[in-house]
Amino acid sequence: MAEAGVRVLERLRVPPAPPCPSADLPITFFDAAWLFTGPVERLFFYRHADPAAALPLLAASLPHALARFFPLAGTLNPAARCLSYSSAHDALHLLLAESQEDNFDRLVAAGPRDLSLMRPLVPALPPPGKDGAFALVALQATVFPGRGVCLGVSVHHAACDDASATLFVRTWAAACRLGGPLNGADPSQAVPPPPVLDRSLVADPDDLLGKTLAGMSRLAPPPPQAQGPPPPSPVIASFALTRDQIDGIKGATHASSFVAASALAWVCLLRSRSAGVEGAARSHMLFSAECRSRVSPPLPAEYLGNCLRPCFVEAATDELTGGTGGVAAAAAAIGSAIREMERGVLEGAEGWLGQVMSVLPQRPMSVGGSPRHGVYGGTDFGWGAPCRVDMVSIEKTPGTVSLAESPDGQGGVEVGVVLPPDIMEAFASCFAELLNDKKSV
Repeated sequence: MAEAGVRVLERLRVPPAPPCPSADLPITFFDAAWLFTGPVERLFFYRHADPAAALPLLAASLPHALARFFPLAGTLNPAARCLSYSSAHDALHLLLAESQEDNFDRLVAAGPRDLSLMRPLVPALPPPGKDGAFALVALQATVFPGRGVCLGVSVHHAACDDASATLFVRTWAAACRLGGPLNGADPSQAVPPPPVLDRSLVADPDDLLGKTLAGMSRLAPPPPQAQGPPPPSPVIASFALTRDQIDGIKGATHASSFVAASALAWVCLLRSRSAGVEGAARSHMLFSAECRSRVSPPLPAEYLGNCLRPCFVEAATDELTGGTGGVAAAAAAIGSAIREMERGVLEGAEGWLGQVMSVLPQRPMSVGGSPRHGVYGGTDFGWGAPCRVDMVSIEKTPGTVSLAESPDGQGGVEVGVVLPPDIMEAFASCFAELLNDKKSV
């Protein structure tokens, strides 16, 4: 069977390895804001001389990973406010396919790549049921004969955040390397710790869940968009920041790697006119801050679910785009927002959703992923680390960039961007110019 760009080899429904009990996990206020969004979609590309041999290993090891992450094989029903897994009938969808294009090397290049060539590699979540319950995860493994394999992972954001989703992929990778169950594995095999499934650990004395859901019900639907000519097919590109380059930015701004990379991307998006509102005096940025260690009581790092809060950044546009020092000004604004957040991590939580909706018309830059999640270093399935990892779902939110650790493991950061080809050229030029001009950072 053929689908645009790929030939489907097999469609599998993969249940967790037994014994695995049925269970319901209530959603928390951290999950609620993501109910009506969509999946985070990521592609992991691996070089492999005989990629077809990887497919049975991937399928055979997945049940062992799901034995720890069994809620992800279930569904989420917004009306019931819970994730439900039934051992009698729930399973995760895994699609095995073969690419019809001989373009693996082109897809893993750092430079601009046509995003339309990558969409056939992204698994789609099954349609919701009649009761509104929707699947949480879909997977796809696509072989490029003689070249490599691409692993597509789609995880609905209401199920969990990127830290949890990456832990799942790392666990699957460990099960594939070991070729069997994870319990009792040799500690030298670098098996990740199991997830923590207890949702009661999230304290909610002020009923933030109820307030968030009530606020969502009052939101008006967005106005219809004017239909113009179709935009050119976007391209995706990866930009590397070495440790020395990050330190150069940090030396001017006393910023973290996250702040330095985000500041550089923000200035480049504004200068290439792919974020912000033309002529606006103020520019905006929006990112999600990890809260597991910041809430009281703290949550385990392995907590399975969402534990993010939005952070809002604002700065004078001319300080970011005019003259030198734009990156330093951006980093200072981002750092200030982080310090303000840390003074009260849940302060104003009932108003977060309204703030997000109010800033969207300003076309803020937003950030997905984190260099801390280890999408390169922890996802070796037995044939080496991925040669390229792309968060392709950033296409759905214009002005979004993705961050990951650098593939070489030397402490750098990789910035992913999706833009129309002409704007990507302007972004790339700005990125290189700012890194070469120390006065600008």
